Amino acid sequence: MPLVEASLLEVLACPACHAPLREDAEATELACTSADCGLAYPVRDDIPVLLVDEARRPA
Repeated sequence: MPLVEASLLEVLACPACHAPLREDAEATELACTSADCGLAYPVRDDIPVLLVDEARRPA
């Protein structure tokens, strides 16, 4: 089951760099597709938390 609806995912963008986001269902996150940024935003109770302060930094 998708974390967010496909139509919503099409319009969401990374708040830090404005690149598109992709689902990481295994980690329940929306991950930035930019190689330079790579932040991962949590999805809590079916709501994406698109706050840079809440994002997980790439390893």
